Amino acid sequence: MRAFVLAIVMTGIGLAQPGRADNAADANRPMTDVLPLFVKNHCEAVKAPADQLFCADPELNAVGIKLNSAIAERLNRVPNRRLAIEENAEWIRDRNSSCGILGSQPIKRNDIKPVRDCLLKETAERIEILADPNFDCLAVNTTAGLLICSDPALALAKTELNEKVMATIAKLKDNEARDAFDEFERWTRERDRKCGLANKDNVPLRELSPSEGCLSDYFAGKAAEVVAAKGDPKKLFGRQQISAEPNADAVDLCIAQIHATGACTNFLAVNRILQTDARQSESTADVVSSIEMVVVSPFTACSPIASSCTGTCWDLKSARPKSTPGSREQLRVGYRLRIEKSFAFQKNGTGWRCNTTTMEPVESGVALSGP
Repeated sequence: MRAFVLAIVMTGIGLAQPGRADNAADANRPMTDVLPLFVKNHCEAVKAPADQLFCADPELNAVGIKLNSAIAERLNRVPNRRLAIEENAEWIRDRNSSCGILGSQPIKRNDIKPVRDCLLKETAERIEILADPNFDCLAVNTTAGLLICSDPALALAKTELNEKVMATIAKLKDNEARDAFDEFERWTRERDRKCGLANKDNVPLRELSPSEGCLSDYFAGKAAEVVAAKGDPKKLFGRQQISAEPNADAVDLCIAQIHATGACTNFLAVNRILQTDARQSESTADVVSSIEMVVVSPFTACSPIASSCTGTCWDLKSARPKSTPGSREQLRVGYRLRIEKSFAFQKNGTGWRCNTTTMEPVESGVALSGP
């Protein structure tokens, strides 16, 4: 449904120039014999080694198209696309590594066939796995997701809520549906903060059992909201502008409003928000939060998108914010960016309205490659 789905998928299919042959026989073989589509598809413009093979080899090219379709179908059936995108980016890295592709190092010509055969095998298996609906639960990579999938009652409640929400969002057009998906993901982050599951990576599930009741109540409450809306998506999404308290939930809503004014949600998804400090008076408040975002479509590390959507340019060599334009290096799918920023709020009746309208400036930041 989202316009950037194909861009997301294609980021896993790129390539660098093949290395020189190790022997005279290979050196004398025409490139069109080794990679028949290399010239036709202008694969010299592709920089990542695996992507170049998918571009230039007929069998890989065909299976790559099938993989794109399988990934797009999965993204269209899962409510939390961000997690699916992160999991797919991680699989691509693991696939490349297991097939002997190390970063951006060129593939030697006499290694092309074994690498190609490995990519074919791994990709065919991946397509089969993506078609299994059970995989959507097994592939979760968050503490809350693992806890929910480990409890049949919670897993069923989540599935039923997802189905109700998906049916409601299906009534919206593209841009409205995109915004509704974003808001639905914000519900999940709010749920995890409320149930004590935010920032609990690598915590054993047995220590999280107190959160199970909270999760059950959340699913029941949200399901009741969906039923009460009687199929009208406008009664579920796009209504909230004021927060009950100036806290991490309010910051989450504030960021959603900032990102909605531009093209930010085409390139970034908010992963988690944690409150680190707050200063509050009777009518005003400043909330400092740590915000983690994940790249869902590539963009230049120092660009208007980077500045307006993350609050700064990025120097990926130092993994830190950089205020002046530098490298044209791109932030690729699965890249995580963590910033710390202060948000201003004004008391408005019984609630709090966000007065911060831009992501700039940020107090600190770090760029992390990979989910």
